[in-house]
Amino acid sequence: MNYLILVRHGQSRWNLENRFAGWVDVPLSEKGIREAMDCADELANIRLDLAFTSKLSRAQETLFLILAKQKKTGIFLHESKKRDEWSYHPSRFEDTEIPIYSSDTLNERFYGKLQGQNKQEAMEVYGEEQVFIWRRSYDVQPPEGESLKDTYERTIPYFKKSILPQLENGKNVIISAHGNSLRSVVKYIENISDEDITKLEIATGKPLYYQFVKGEFIKDE
Repeated sequence: MNYLILVRHGQSRWNLENRFAGWVDVPLSEKGIREAMDCADELANIRLDLAFTSKLSRAQETLFLILAKQKKTGIFLHESKKRDEWSYHPSRFEDTEIPIYSSDTLNERFYGKLQGQNKQEAMEVYGEEQVFIWRRSYDVQPPEGESLKDTYERTIPYFKKSILPQLENGKNVIISAHGNSLRSVVKYIENISDEDITKLEIATGKPLYYQFVKGEFIKDE
């Protein structure tokens, strides 16, 4: 038995300001740093074999704080052959090191023209009902942005290709990412319907645990 651990980054500065962040690279707030440190305390006794994260700093900051608690140094492995060739890429990792894979496919949902807008102000411009539909529906896109369905369709192929094989090899895997990319993963592994996934909320800085047993995911409450 091994674990898949999902962590939504701690509160960002734009979470605090109630703004649509999306792919904007917004750092953690003071509260977000505390949330990440609390998460690190909770995970302190779980051996992590490798990590996956997005390209956005708030997810990476959260991951680094978790790894620091475990006294581990994260080593990024790169998809680019040239970058990988010229970076630190040992054939065998030390006990105090952990490989990290970072991908745009794990980024937050891209909110298009809504990015940077205060959510309350967006309601005043577009109407409360329309903004609610953009935020909570499964397949309705905001202006020039992604729906949750779009996010699912870029996240899950990467999950199947790059993350699932590591679990099948018996590794304990942590994914530090975002509300909507992680909702996509949860939808896939729990087989949640398009209608019901719109009701799922993932709290910042609170890990979700799944046991991986004989090719099946079992949620650890």
